[in-house]
Amino acid sequence: MASAAESNRRGFMKVLAASPLLAQIAAQTFYEKSAAAMGLDPRGNVYSRLGVKTVINCRGTWTYLSGSLQFPEVLEAEAEAGRYFVNMVDLQRAAGRRLAELTGAESGLITSGAAGAMAAATAACIAGNDPQRIWQLPDTTGLKHEVIMVGGRSAFDSAIRLSGAKLVLVEKPDDIVNAIGTDTAMIYTTDLGDKLEREASIAKGHNVPLLLDDAAGIPPIDNIKLYAKMKLDLYTFSGGKGLRGPQCSGVLLGRRDLIEAALRNSCPFEGAVCRPMKVGKEEVIGCLTAIETWLKTDPKKLYNEWNARVDRIAKLVETVAGVSTEIYIPNDGNRYPTLRVSWDQKAWGFTIADCVEKLREGDPVIEVLGADNPSMVTAVREGVEKPNPKELKEQNHIELVSMTIQQGEEMIVGQRLRTILSSARKGKPA
Repeated sequence: MASAAESNRRGFMKVLAASPLLAQIAAQTFYEKSAAAMGLDPRGNVYSRLGVKTVINCRGTWTYLSGSLQFPEVLEAEAEAGRYFVNMVDLQRAAGRRLAELTGAESGLITSGAAGAMAAATAACIAGNDPQRIWQLPDTTGLKHEVIMVGGRSAFDSAIRLSGAKLVLVEKPDDIVNAIGTDTAMIYTTDLGDKLEREASIAKGHNVPLLLDDAAGIPPIDNIKLYAKMKLDLYTFSGGKGLRGPQCSGVLLGRRDLIEAALRNSCPFEGAVCRPMKVGKEEVIGCLTAIETWLKTDPKKLYNEWNARVDRIAKLVETVAGVSTEIYIPNDGNRYPTLRVSWDQKAWGFTIADCVEKLREGDPVIEVLGADNPSMVTAVREGVEKPNPKELKEQNHIELVSMTIQQGEEMIVGQRLRTILSSARKGKPA
């Protein structure tokens, strides 16, 4: 156990490391107070004029927090796209050809998010290009209509069920073979790596199309070419997450025949089951531009910038005795430098949930990743039911995702979190 002198020395070194950041915070606070005294609101914007607080997003690319912020190149391309009329079918097919050039897939389609891609892919696998079948959906009488869900249900499977599909739940890849029948139209998975390769092999062996949902799979941008090399039938990414395209966009890639069928079952075709999932010319051009921009971006430089932001937050909160931090990169989506912050909740009488709520009380709101999901329909039950499910351990840390933290915001977050944790440790309200 460290002596009191050693603990004091470590505390002094942490404060010393954070001193340049504390000086910046003091200067920023002075600027904001001076601006307010002159009647200027440095945070005035279209949202504040509506009485809506903006958010410093340390939680990541969640849809309820408006996804991500678009690349400047995407905003410019969307503005240009909005100045013209265009035939949407011609545009989607041209975008499909360009996507093939960029990714190595046979073709592609810009959809209304990854969920829109799931719906269009399912309709394509059930109805194909047949006008009678397209009009028949979501009535699947006489059609192959079963979709095998590897890993069980998810909060997003309504996108598949909307087409009229019946879900067939399996737990693992080896269960797929026994689940395939004469009515199997598609296999859906979110698995990656060896599991995905096994599932793709089974699907091809039984001539059943497989859809990979890797909505949060970019970055790394290499994934947009990886699945073409694996010759997957269909795969999708969200356009409004790490891709940094329009929030209401997604991209569906894969076999040319299935992509054409997905388009035929979608907007702008009147009578198609996915017609309500409208995609504008701005989203098509914007999502395409996001992919082009990512392929020209230096990922190492981006990761260094992201890492530096959460490192600054870590330096600030570590000045509070008893706070521990760790920076890591997740392996299964949202693959950005992420900061974990933890403390002794029981000893402090201050929980993860307490901290999350305190951060939400300010203006701007600060959102971090805690144990809650404000956008989840409470009745949703995901996965395959287990006979004796183990209770989840109580979360012992908050997480701050670097990618959605904008330059300079880390100073606000670090100081606010430092104040909250310091007050909590002393047993005083923040």
